[in-house]
Amino acid sequence: MSAPPLDGVGLLERAVDYALGCLDAVPADELHRPTPCAGWDLRALLDHLNDSLLALHEAAAFGRVFPDPGDYADGAAVDPIALLRDRATRLVGALALPAPRREVAFGDLALTTAIVTMTGALEVAVHSWDVARACGADRTIPDGLATDLLDLAPLLATAADRPARFAAPVEPPFGATPGDRLVAFLGRSPEWTYQ
Repeated sequence: MSAPPLDGVGLLERAVDYALGCLDAVPADELHRPTPCAGWDLRALLDHLNDSLLALHEAAAFGRVFPDPGDYADGAAVDPIALLRDRATRLVGALALPAPRREVAFGDLALTTAIVTMTGALEVAVHSWDVARACGADRTIPDGLATDLLDLAPLLATAADRPARFAAPVEPPFGATPGDRLVAFLGRSPEWTYQ
């Protein structure tokens, strides 16, 4: 008997729930902190996560992702944490629409909703881990969510994506949790801590 197929919407909802918990650790006055994402400070990481949630909301609500969000690009006056919470709430609401979309348009490209939601879940969960680590919080990705994402990660983060989108995988520590193995596969050291 084979395992049931993963529900991309449910997976994304679980990733958003994890993300909201990670935001509790963010010190609003220290957005200059380094992150596990090389070259990004906490503000840049939060801005990227905001872009991702906006694109995922557009995909769920409208069936297409619009170019250049630009609504907070001027940035300094906008609270990225409040914006993330708002976008997460809107995304979960859009995911609950009674007639789910089968495809999402990205310009001339169409992707299945399952691919979009599963990719979104991976993006949201791993960058939320990055946020927590940048804030000195040890919030591992929940085992069930990480295990499901580990099954998908080799399909969504291939050798062609490295080193542009993801760093080379790192060796996880002995006895690593599923969350540690997931972030290691995506090129992060599970032992990275804010200094």
